[in-house]
Amino acid sequence: MSQNESSSHELKTPEPKRLSSRVVLIGGMTLAAAIGVAVGGIHGRATELKSLTLDSEQNKITVVNTLHPKADSQASRLVLPGNLEAYSSALIYPRVSGYVKQWFVDIGQSVKAGTLLAEIDTPELDDQLRQALAALETAKAHANLAEITAKRWQSQLREDAVSRQEADEKTGDFSAKEAMVAEAQANVDRLRSLQAFRRITAPFDGIVTTRNTDIGALVNAGAAGKEMFTVADTRRLRLYVSVPQALADQLAPGMNAQLSVPQFPGQHFSAKLVNNARATTESSGTVLVELALDNPQQRLSPGDFAEVVFQLPALHGTVLIPASALVLRLQDQQTGMQVALLQADHKVRFQPIQIARDLGSSIEVLQGLSTQDTLIDNPSESLRDGDVVQAVSAQP
Repeated sequence: MSQNESSSHELKTPEPKRLSSRVVLIGGMTLAAAIGVAVGGIHGRATELKSLTLDSEQNKITVVNTLHPKADSQASRLVLPGNLEAYSSALIYPRVSGYVKQWFVDIGQSVKAGTLLAEIDTPELDDQLRQALAALETAKAHANLAEITAKRWQSQLREDAVSRQEADEKTGDFSAKEAMVAEAQANVDRLRSLQAFRRITAPFDGIVTTRNTDIGALVNAGAAGKEMFTVADTRRLRLYVSVPQALADQLAPGMNAQLSVPQFPGQHFSAKLVNNARATTESSGTVLVELALDNPQQRLSPGDFAEVVFQLPALHGTVLIPASALVLRLQDQQTGMQVALLQADHKVRFQPIQIARDLGSSIEVLQGLSTQDTLIDNPSESLRDGDVVQAVSAQP
C-alpha cells in the first residue's frame, strides 16, 4: 500500500468552534439576572426579620389606660339596686274545704274592701252543721228533762219524801245538761261562722295580681295549699335596698333618694327612707333599708327592679377613683386593696390604699393616693412592680 493511501485512512480531530459574541452576551445577562434575584430575596428576608424583631420587642410592652384621681369635694352618688313591693299585699287562702263554685274577678282588676272574689261549695261542712244542729236539739231535750226532774225532786225534798243527796244529784245533772247545751250551741255557731267563709272577699282596696283557681277546683282549708288570689295595694309602694355595711350608718330615716326603672328610661321618682333594719346579713354583708313612695297613677308595679341613687355627704381629705382600678393582691408581701400607679419612667408601682367608702361604681380613698398620681385603670393581673408599660390615653 502506498504512502498516499495510508494517510487517507487516518482519524483527524475536529477543531473547536468559537462561540459567537451574541451567545456570550445572552449568557452574561442571564447570570446577572439570577444574581440580582438572589440578592433581592436575601435583602427582603433580612428586612422582614428586622421588622418581626421590632414588633416582638414592642409587644413585650403592655399598653394601659391611665387617669388621675378626682378630688372628692362634692356629695357622692351611691347607686344601688332595689326591689319594689306593694305597701300592702295579701295572699287569699280558703278557710273552708270544698269545691270552687264560681269566681268573679281576674288579674289586673281593681277591687274594694269586701268585694266578692269567689264562692266555695262545701257539702261536708253543710253535713257537719246539720249534725251539730241535731246534737243541739238532743242536748236541749235532755236539759229540759233534767230541769223538770230537778224541780220535782226539790219539791219532794221540802216534803221530806226524798233525801237531800238525791235532790242535789238531780240538780247537778240538770246543770251538766245545761253545759252540754252550751257546748252544742258553740259548735253550731262555729260551723255557721265557717260557712260564712264560703264567700271569699277582698280584705282591702287594691288590685288582684294573681288568680290560682278555677271552677270545680278542690281547695283545702288553711295555708298548706296554694293561695287562691293575691290582692295588692299599689297606690303606695315599699322599696327595699341592701346597703353595704360600711355605709349603712350614713343612711338615716327621712333621707330622700331617686329611683329609675327600665320601663321608663330617663324618668326619676322620689322615695323617702323610712326604716333601717340595723342588722347585717351574714351571707352578703349588707343592711336592708326600706323606703316608701307614693304611686297615685300606679305607673310602678310590685316586683319592679329599680336603680336607687342616694346623695351622700362628701368626706374631707378623700379622692375618688373608679372601682375598676382596684387590685386585690394576695401573692405579694403587701396584701389587701391596692392600685397600680404609672411613674415618670413608665414603670409600674403598686400602692396600698385605705378605702373610706365603696360607692359601687366608684371608690372613695382616704389614704394612699392624691390627685397628682397617675392611675392605671383596669390593670392586668400579669403586671408586676417595675414593669415598663405604655400609656395610650390619659383622662383628667
